[in-house]
Amino acid sequence: MNELIFSSATTLAQAIRDREISSEELVKAYLARIEAANPQINAVVQLRAEGALAEARAYDAALARGQIKGPLHGVPMTVKDSLETAGVISTSGTVVRADFVPTRDAVPVARMQAAGAIMLGKTNLPELLMGLESDNLIYGRTNNPFDLTRTCGGSSGGEAAAQAAGFSAIGLGSDTGGSVRIPAHFCGVAGIKPTTGRVARTGQFPPYGGLTDRMSQVGILARKVEDLVLGLPLISGVDWQDQSVVPMPLGDPRSVGIKGLRVSFHTDNGLAAPTPETVAAVQAVARLLADAGAGVEEKRPPALEETLEIALPLLVPEGGNTFPSRMKPLGLHPGNVSPLLLGFIKLRKEEPSLTIPEIVGLMARWDRFRATMLGFIQDYDVIISPACAGPAMRHGETLENIGAFSYAMTYNLTGWPVVIVRAGTSPEGLPIAVQVIAQPWREDVALAVAQHIESQLPFSFPAW
Repeated sequence: MNELIFSSATTLAQAIRDREISSEELVKAYLARIEAANPQINAVVQLRAEGALAEARAYDAALARGQIKGPLHGVPMTVKDSLETAGVISTSGTVVRADFVPTRDAVPVARMQAAGAIMLGKTNLPELLMGLESDNLIYGRTNNPFDLTRTCGGSSGGEAAAQAAGFSAIGLGSDTGGSVRIPAHFCGVAGIKPTTGRVARTGQFPPYGGLTDRMSQVGILARKVEDLVLGLPLISGVDWQDQSVVPMPLGDPRSVGIKGLRVSFHTDNGLAAPTPETVAAVQAVARLLADAGAGVEEKRPPALEETLEIALPLLVPEGGNTFPSRMKPLGLHPGNVSPLLLGFIKLRKEEPSLTIPEIVGLMARWDRFRATMLGFIQDYDVIISPACAGPAMRHGETLENIGAFSYAMTYNLTGWPVVIVRAGTSPEGLPIAVQVIAQPWREDVALAVAQHIESQLPFSFPAW
């Protein structure tokens, strides 16, 4: 059964179409895996077993009639709990929504289902997405499948853990400060943060908008890069609701060759020293790409050191002693939110709340940062960097090591597409990934490079 459930969504979709396996058999296999392993990992927090089985039977019957709904016909998926799902509790990890049942699906969820995916369950996250660990007062803590004493990351940590543990074939997450990429790195799976404006975020909670609007994207997590290639076109495009979405064509990674690509790499961003194994992983990828004919240069983009100075005030504009005013209308107060959320609020410690002139100045600084970085990447097709300064941390250690996550936050500020792919292993046996960063709207390039890396550096997942 392990070989089946750890297969890629692309492989499973083809097997269903070829009638080598039924959708019902596949759903049952994932349900059995969740029953066996989820009590230790706590990644899936809402399970729609009967509904998924009923849909699977309907898909099998349709296939028997020669009807195929889409590229994911009958393939089970899981969904981060911040993306609303019709008829299924969607909490975003906060107690004031503990029993909230949406009447509509978030647009990316609906688009995956329109392509034939079966929604199997919801996955855990930090409260209101504010944290780099997945822990909240409703569902508790999610553990890393590679080491239960370590975090799976956040805020899409439950989804990354679900993919690493073999709980579904493909999943949806979101990324505002590394929230797809950090969990993918910690859990050894593939993940993509698309270009800002590629994917509609309608139906996400908390809703998009505000200071961090340009930082936030919905993305995909899976065990194989080919599933990111399969899934991204399905969720992309305008929905006439999310004002940020741009109708840009999406390139085909199959048309991108490694030979001749211009590649920059760096191992240290100047904010958090990477572990030796992280450095080795980046260097190994640089050699792989050079061997494949890419022009590779070790060169660090300018302005990386500004990342935290810009990102943290955007994410936490209130001072550390001020409970965010935007949370009060939800019925939240310091007494009914998770310790992780309170700790995230205090990242700015004793700093005062930003004034209006300071916010205006911060936004102008952000624009200058984006322009400087854009001037750098015009000379390169790809940047290779660490995803984080080190592998998965022990539970409770993320806030005190916030600088380690700056490698990911940089590319929320630029809005560029980034693919995460595993490239190494720590001495403790934990995954180490690299970021494959491409020019705006060139997800095809990032995906092609990530697929090449994956083909040369294969890794396995915990089978327990």
